[in-house]
Amino acid sequence: MQPQFPASSNNDEIQVYETTELYGEKGRFRVLQFSGEAIQGVLDLEHPRRVVFEYPRAMIHLMECNEPYFQNVFLIGHGVGTIAGYFAEKSFKVAEVNAEVVDYSRTHFGYHQDNVMIGDGRSLLGREQNGRYDYILLDAFTAAGTPPHLTSSEFFRLTRTKLHSRGAILMNLMGRSENDRLIKAIHTTLSEEYPYIKAFALPAEGSADIRNIVIMGSGKPIRYQARHMAGFIEVTLGQGHVIRD
Repeated sequence: MQPQFPASSNNDEIQVYETTELYGEKGRFRVLQFSGEAIQGVLDLEHPRRVVFEYPRAMIHLMECNEPYFQNVFLIGHGVGTIAGYFAEKSFKVAEVNAEVVDYSRTHFGYHQDNVMIGDGRSLLGREQNGRYDYILLDAFTAAGTPPHLTSSEFFRLTRTKLHSRGAILMNLMGRSENDRLIKAIHTTLSEEYPYIKAFALPAEGSADIRNIVIMGSGKPIRYQARHMAGFIEVTLGQGHVIRD
Protein backbone atom coordinates (compact mmCIF):
# COMPACT_ATOMS: atom_id res chain seq x y z
CA MET A 1 0.00 0.00 0.00
CA GLN A 2 1.51 3.32 -1.07
CA PRO A 3 0.16 6.75 -0.09
CA GLN A 4 -1.02 8.64 -3.15
CA PHE A 5 -2.47 11.72 -1.47
CA PRO A 6 -0.28 12.93 1.43
CA ALA A 7 -2.30 14.05 4.43
CA SER A 8 -2.64 17.78 4.96
CA SER A 9 -3.72 17.44 8.58
CA ASN A 10 -1.72 19.52 11.04
CA ASN A 11 -0.81 16.42 13.02
CA ASP A 12 -0.69 13.98 10.11
CA GLU A 13 -3.56 11.87 11.46
CA ILE A 14 -5.20 11.27 8.09
CA GLN A 15 -3.85 9.19 5.22
CA VAL A 16 -5.46 8.62 1.84
CA TYR A 17 -3.81 6.08 -0.42
CA GLU A 18 -4.49 3.65 -3.25
CA THR A 19 -3.71 -0.04 -3.28
CA THR A 20 -4.17 -2.97 -5.64
CA GLU A 21 -4.94 -5.42 -2.81
CA LEU A 22 -7.21 -5.01 0.21
CA TYR A 23 -7.55 -7.79 2.76
CA GLY A 24 -6.53 -10.33 0.13
CA GLU A 25 -8.86 -9.02 -2.59
CA LYS A 26 -7.27 -7.85 -5.84
CA GLY A 27 -8.50 -4.66 -7.47
CA ARG A 28 -8.05 -0.89 -7.29
CA PHE A 29 -8.99 0.65 -3.97
CA ARG A 30 -8.73 4.11 -2.43
CA VAL A 31 -8.47 4.05 1.36
CA LEU A 32 -8.99 6.53 4.20
CA GLN A 33 -6.98 5.66 7.30
CA PHE A 34 -6.26 7.37 10.62
CA SER A 35 -2.77 7.36 12.16
CA GLY A 36 -1.78 4.07 10.54
CA GLU A 37 -4.55 2.27 12.42
CA ALA A 38 -7.84 0.75 11.25
CA ILE A 39 -9.19 1.75 7.85
CA GLN A 40 -12.06 4.22 8.13
CA GLY A 41 -13.41 3.98 4.59
CA VAL A 42 -12.69 2.58 1.17
CA LEU A 43 -13.74 3.21 -2.42
CA ASP A 44 -13.61 0.48 -5.09
CA LEU A 45 -12.29 2.52 -8.01
CA GLU A 46 -13.50 -0.07 -10.53
CA HIS A 47 -17.01 -0.27 -8.99
CA PRO A 48 -17.56 3.08 -7.21
CA ARG A 49 -21.11 2.29 -6.05
CA ARG A 50 -20.08 -0.96 -4.37
CA VAL A 51 -20.23 -1.11 -0.57
CA VAL A 52 -16.92 -2.85 0.13
CA PHE A 53 -16.92 -3.54 3.86
CA GLU A 54 -19.21 -6.08 5.47
CA TYR A 55 -20.40 -4.00 8.40
CA PRO A 56 -22.15 -1.25 6.38
CA ARG A 57 -23.75 -3.94 4.22
CA ALA A 58 -25.10 -5.61 7.37
CA MET A 59 -26.34 -2.29 8.74
CA ILE A 60 -28.01 -1.44 5.43
CA HIS A 61 -29.86 -4.77 5.49
CA LEU A 62 -31.03 -4.25 9.08
CA MET A 63 -32.34 -0.80 8.19
CA GLU A 64 -34.21 -1.99 5.10
CA CYS A 65 -35.55 -5.14 6.78
CA ASN A 66 -36.91 -3.48 9.93
CA GLU A 67 -38.33 -0.24 8.49
CA PRO A 68 -38.53 -0.57 4.68
CA TYR A 69 -40.02 2.88 4.19
CA PHE A 70 -37.74 4.79 6.55
CA GLN A 71 -36.89 8.36 5.64
CA ASN A 72 -35.02 10.24 8.40
CA VAL A 73 -31.63 9.16 9.73
CA PHE A 74 -29.11 10.78 12.07
CA LEU A 75 -25.58 9.42 11.60
CA ILE A 76 -22.66 10.07 13.97
CA GLY A 77 -19.33 9.45 12.21
CA HIS A 78 -18.97 10.29 8.53
CA GLY A 79 -15.90 8.41 7.27
CA VAL A 80 -16.10 8.50 3.48
CA GLY A 81 -19.91 8.70 3.52
CA THR A 82 -20.62 5.08 2.58
CA ILE A 83 -24.07 4.58 4.15
CA ALA A 84 -25.36 8.12 3.61
CA GLY A 85 -24.17 7.93 0.00
CA TYR A 86 -25.86 4.56 -0.51
CA PHE A 87 -29.17 6.03 0.69
CA ALA A 88 -28.80 9.28 -1.26
CA GLU A 89 -32.57 9.52 -1.73
CA LYS A 90 -33.21 9.47 2.04
CA SER A 91 -32.95 12.38 4.47
CA PHE A 92 -29.66 12.03 6.38
CA LYS A 93 -28.12 14.38 8.90
CA VAL A 94 -24.49 13.48 9.50
CA ALA A 95 -22.34 14.62 12.44
CA GLU A 96 -18.55 14.53 12.00
CA VAL A 97 -16.09 16.05 14.45
CA ASN A 98 -13.21 16.33 11.96
CA ALA A 99 -13.75 18.76 9.08
CA GLU A 100 -10.77 17.33 7.18
CA VAL A 101 -12.47 13.94 7.00
CA VAL A 102 -15.43 15.57 5.28
CA ASP A 103 -13.10 17.41 2.86
CA TYR A 104 -11.38 14.17 1.91
CA SER A 105 -14.71 12.39 1.43
CA ARG A 106 -15.63 15.03 -1.14
CA THR A 107 -12.29 15.45 -2.93
CA HIS A 108 -11.20 11.79 -3.07
CA PHE A 109 -14.25 9.59 -2.41
CA GLY A 110 -17.03 11.25 -4.43
CA TYR A 111 -19.30 12.33 -1.58
CA HIS A 112 -21.52 15.11 -2.97
CA GLN A 113 -24.33 15.60 -0.45
CA ASP A 114 -24.62 18.78 1.60
CA ASN A 115 -25.81 17.19 4.84
CA VAL A 116 -22.75 17.00 7.11
CA MET A 117 -22.49 19.08 10.27
CA ILE A 118 -19.12 19.61 11.94
CA GLY A 119 -19.14 19.05 15.67
CA ASP A 120 -19.69 16.56 18.46
CA GLY A 121 -22.40 14.09 17.49
CA ARG A 122 -24.06 13.93 20.88
CA SER A 123 -24.31 17.70 21.18
CA LEU A 124 -25.68 18.03 17.65
CA LEU A 125 -28.21 15.24 18.21
CA GLY A 126 -29.40 16.98 21.35
CA ARG A 127 -30.56 19.94 19.26
CA GLU A 128 -32.75 17.81 17.01
CA GLN A 129 -36.54 17.57 17.26
CA ASN A 130 -37.82 14.80 19.53
CA GLY A 131 -39.42 11.82 17.77
CA ARG A 132 -38.04 12.82 14.37
CA TYR A 133 -35.83 9.90 13.36
CA ASP A 134 -36.36 6.40 12.03
CA TYR A 135 -32.75 5.48 12.73
CA ILE A 136 -29.78 6.79 14.64
CA LEU A 137 -26.48 5.30 13.46
CA LEU A 138 -23.24 5.35 15.44
CA ASP A 139 -20.01 4.75 13.53
CA ALA A 140 -17.56 7.01 15.35
CA PHE A 141 -14.02 6.11 16.38
CA THR A 142 -10.93 7.69 17.87
CA ALA A 143 -7.56 6.03 18.39
CA ALA A 144 -8.95 4.75 21.72
CA GLY A 145 -12.14 3.36 20.16
CA THR A 146 -15.74 4.56 20.34
CA PRO A 147 -15.88 7.80 22.40
CA PRO A 148 -17.20 6.94 25.89
CA HIS A 149 -19.81 9.72 25.92
CA LEU A 150 -21.46 7.95 22.95
CA THR A 151 -21.93 4.70 24.90
CA SER A 152 -23.38 5.90 28.21
CA SER A 153 -26.84 5.46 29.67
CA GLU A 154 -27.47 9.19 29.31
CA PHE A 155 -26.58 9.09 25.62
CA PHE A 156 -28.83 6.11 24.91
CA ARG A 157 -31.66 7.86 26.77
CA LEU A 158 -31.14 10.86 24.50
CA THR A 159 -31.35 8.67 21.40
CA ARG A 160 -34.71 7.28 22.53
CA THR A 161 -36.15 10.79 22.72
CA LYS A 162 -35.01 11.59 19.17
CA LEU A 163 -36.43 8.38 17.64
CA HIS A 164 -40.11 7.81 16.96
CA SER A 165 -41.83 4.81 18.53
CA ARG A 166 -40.73 2.41 15.77
CA GLY A 167 -37.23 3.82 15.49
CA ALA A 168 -33.96 2.06 16.28
CA ILE A 169 -30.30 2.69 17.00
CA LEU A 170 -27.55 0.85 15.11
CA MET A 171 -23.94 0.86 16.27
CA ASN A 172 -20.72 -0.30 14.64
CA LEU A 173 -18.23 -1.18 17.38
CA MET A 174 -14.85 -2.89 17.53
CA GLY A 175 -14.27 -5.62 20.08
CA ARG A 176 -14.48 -9.30 20.92
CA SER A 177 -17.75 -11.17 20.80
CA GLU A 178 -16.72 -13.14 23.91
CA ASN A 179 -15.39 -11.89 27.23
CA ASP A 180 -15.06 -8.27 26.14
CA ARG A 181 -15.76 -6.14 29.21
CA LEU A 182 -16.53 -2.95 27.28
CA ILE A 183 -18.76 -4.60 24.66
CA LYS A 184 -20.74 -6.33 27.40
CA ALA A 185 -21.08 -3.03 29.25
CA ILE A 186 -22.33 -1.22 26.13
CA HIS A 187 -24.84 -4.01 25.50
CA THR A 188 -26.07 -3.94 29.10
CA THR A 189 -26.31 -0.15 29.14
CA LEU A 190 -28.25 -0.13 25.88
CA SER A 191 -30.70 -2.68 27.29
CA GLU A 192 -31.73 -0.18 29.98
CA GLU A 193 -33.31 1.99 27.27
CA TYR A 194 -34.26 -0.46 24.50
CA PRO A 195 -36.42 -3.53 25.16
CA TYR A 196 -35.20 -5.37 22.04
CA ILE A 197 -31.51 -5.80 21.25
CA LYS A 198 -29.55 -7.98 18.85
CA ALA A 199 -25.80 -8.20 18.38
CA PHE A 200 -23.91 -9.50 15.36
CA ALA A 201 -20.22 -10.21 14.74
CA LEU A 202 -18.05 -11.46 11.94
CA PRO A 203 -16.60 -14.94 12.53
CA ALA A 204 -12.99 -14.96 13.70
CA GLU A 205 -10.33 -17.62 14.21
CA GLY A 206 -10.20 -17.03 17.96
CA SER A 207 -12.48 -15.48 20.59
CA ALA A 208 -9.75 -12.95 21.41
CA ASP A 209 -9.65 -11.54 17.86
CA ILE A 210 -10.88 -7.96 17.47
CA ARG A 211 -13.60 -7.60 14.87
CA ASN A 212 -16.58 -5.45 13.92
CA ILE A 213 -19.60 -5.91 16.14
CA VAL A 214 -22.96 -4.46 15.11
CA ILE A 215 -25.53 -3.90 17.87
CA MET A 216 -29.11 -2.83 17.23
CA GLY A 217 -31.57 -1.55 19.82
CA SER A 218 -35.26 -1.03 19.10
CA GLY A 219 -38.65 -0.57 20.69
CA LYS A 220 -40.01 -3.45 18.60
CA PRO A 221 -38.75 -6.98 17.74
CA ILE A 222 -35.75 -6.93 15.40
CA ARG A 223 -35.85 -8.88 12.14
CA TYR A 224 -33.09 -9.93 9.76
CA GLN A 225 -32.31 -12.50 7.07
CA ALA A 226 -29.02 -14.26 7.69
CA ARG A 227 -28.15 -14.53 3.99
CA HIS A 228 -28.18 -10.72 3.70
CA MET A 229 -25.97 -10.04 6.72
CA ALA A 230 -22.68 -10.03 4.76
CA GLY A 231 -21.23 -12.81 6.88
CA PHE A 232 -22.27 -11.39 10.26
CA ILE A 233 -23.81 -13.91 12.63
CA GLU A 234 -25.95 -13.26 15.68
CA VAL A 235 -24.02 -13.51 18.95
CA THR A 236 -25.00 -13.51 22.61
CA LEU A 237 -23.21 -10.97 24.75
CA GLY A 238 -22.89 -11.45 28.49
CA GLN A 239 -24.00 -9.13 31.27
CA GLY A 240 -21.78 -6.16 32.03
CA HIS A 241 -21.77 -2.98 34.09
CA VAL A 242 -23.83 0.10 33.25
CA ILE A 243 -21.88 3.00 31.76
CA ARG A 244 -22.71 6.43 33.20
CA ASP A 245 -21.47 9.86 32.21
